[in-house]
Amino acid sequence: MTAAEIIKDIKARKFKPVYLLHGEESYYIDQVTDYIEDKLLNDAEKGFNQTVLYGKDTDMATVLGAAKRYPMMSDYQVVIVKEAQDLKWGKEDSSKEGEFVLNYFEKPLPSTILVLAYKYANFDKRKKVYKAISKSGLIFQSDPVRDYKLVPWIEEFVKEKGYKIDQQASALMAEYLGTDLSKIANEIEKLMLNVSKEVTINTDLVQKNIGISKEYNVFELQKALAIRDVLKCNKIINYFASNPKANPTVMVLANLGGYFTKLLKYHYIPNKADAASALGVPPFFIKDYEVAARNYNTGKVFQVIGLLREYDLKSKGLDSTGNVDDGELLKELVFKIIH
Repeated sequence: MTAAEIIKDIKARKFKPVYLLHGEESYYIDQVTDYIEDKLLNDAEKGFNQTVLYGKDTDMATVLGAAKRYPMMSDYQVVIVKEAQDLKWGKEDSSKEGEFVLNYFEKPLPSTILVLAYKYANFDKRKKVYKAISKSGLIFQSDPVRDYKLVPWIEEFVKEKGYKIDQQASALMAEYLGTDLSKIANEIEKLMLNVSKEVTINTDLVQKNIGISKEYNVFELQKALAIRDVLKCNKIINYFASNPKANPTVMVLANLGGYFTKLLKYHYIPNKADAASALGVPPFFIKDYEVAARNYNTGKVFQVIGLLREYDLKSKGLDSTGNVDDGELLKELVFKIIH
């Protein structure tokens, strides 16, 4: 089930006694957890029947002790464990602790809705507890959204909020903000506070409200590299160096890595008419890849990808001689890419 389907079932009062929400992408885990916390019980019921615990501050005995209570003046009680990845689950063996934990998940109390928000990692599917929950409750795995799916994700998110956005604006956001859905959603919602629903969100509005420089951003650096514009590249790198918080080197290198990986794929696409769908980019970007492909043959692209890996290590303090700041590293990298 998707997060939206889980929430739809909860709205319809179709509950499971245990929800294990796990995965590397926290956005959907938070979405389901927050909905259960805010909406499942009314305000009068919450005082006696809702318990919120945090994994690092509790243990499984406390969690299951709360889960085994019966609701007061309500059909259900809710027990939510946030940051459940920090929870000590106990050993899965023949010990009393292991049996105690497993027994509950095999036969959970129907009047308790236990939510385990296990974030930033996947739960170990080999554990007996996992198999027990899969039979008695519901398990939702929240996987990261692939970079090529970010543009349609942004467009759908904006549409659900009743706004409109053009492809260039959504592509700029995807490229600049990365794959953290919580961060993207937060930035879009802040932008919407300053934009009327009658207005289509464009790149100018994105740049103005999200703090992306119109001239000096990763998008423009990619374009400048594609045409080997040394002067423009250096201007952008100088801007990045003077604004490191807004343009962290790790983000710049990650974006360039994605760009040149797509450029390598472009070289090997037999029918260039299918390039947009094959690369997972909006069609208006293909002209940039056509230009870049003329300036960087496959051998050079392989070399560039190797350089990006090398300078990623250097930016993290590995394989680097002396104390070279990130701005100097980027200048050196761009020089080697172009030449």
